[in-house]
Amino acid sequence: MTAHKISSPPTRPLLDGWEHFELYQNIRSAIATLPAYFRTETRISGINVTDLQTLNTALGATIEEQVVTTLNAIRHVWDPEERYSLYHFVRQAQTFPDVLLKRAVDSHILLGIELKGWYVLAKEGEPSFRYRVTPAACADADLVVVVPWVLAQVISGSPIVFDPYVESALFAAKFRNYHWRHLKKAKIDRTIRQPENVHPYPSKRDQIGDISVGDQGNFGRFSRTGIMDAYLSEMKRRMLCGVRIEHWLYFLQAFQETSTEDEIRAGLGELRGRIEREIRTAAEPIIDPVLAILAQLERLAGLID
Repeated sequence: MTAHKISSPPTRPLLDGWEHFELYQNIRSAIATLPAYFRTETRISGINVTDLQTLNTALGATIEEQVVTTLNAIRHVWDPEERYSLYHFVRQAQTFPDVLLKRAVDSHILLGIELKGWYVLAKEGEPSFRYRVTPAACADADLVVVVPWVLAQVISGSPIVFDPYVESALFAAKFRNYHWRHLKKAKIDRTIRQPENVHPYPSKRDQIGDISVGDQGNFGRFSRTGIMDAYLSEMKRRMLCGVRIEHWLYFLQAFQETSTEDEIRAGLGELRGRIEREIRTAAEPIIDPVLAILAQLERLAGLID
């Protein structure tokens, strides 16, 4: 195993001297407002609870496309003085980054966005995508944006989005490698092979992915580097139809991962125990509607008297 000395963690690029810095700030603000502006004609109904896991695959690309459409529709937020009227956001398939802000007349690029939709109720409870792009492929202003989404009525309705996670693409790539080499708790070869002659906005043919010698399967799991921990914790406490997302996850997992009555009983009991412990330890009184829902479900299922 290759030994690595602990080095200083990476820092985010400084952009305040960039001539397009105001645009950069406005775009980040526009991304933050996506939940208010996001609209879609997509509507889902009649799906079984046990099939909810398929939504990320079925709708992920559609959600990402509609995010790009929304960003172009709210130009007034990121270009209020119309200084960039010749530029627009476009998606590109199978190339990093997923989205470019570029000028149509000459394809001049100002920045890119690696855009990932995340179905919040997927059983992993975290984004599962892998981010393996080498740092040299990232321009200083490029972003990684994760857009969490669910169906408005949990198992039916149109997709709605929550506050996106936004990070520097360059910092994220450097931090991923730093975490792998110095922070990850595993006995593996921590060597990372990096491609040469890489530049921002590569073509489809360019090799731009870093490769881990020790564990190629898990390398690049973005959410497992710790970079999103605070954000994920906050997201799981967000409310959906009056119930916290983390409680929806526990509930759905009880039915998706079990089949016998005893296993379902155990899953629902675990959820009930979690909620009751939170109520007992809370600084202020809590009324959690999940307890009433659980009681109704348990009675309907014949799991309690």
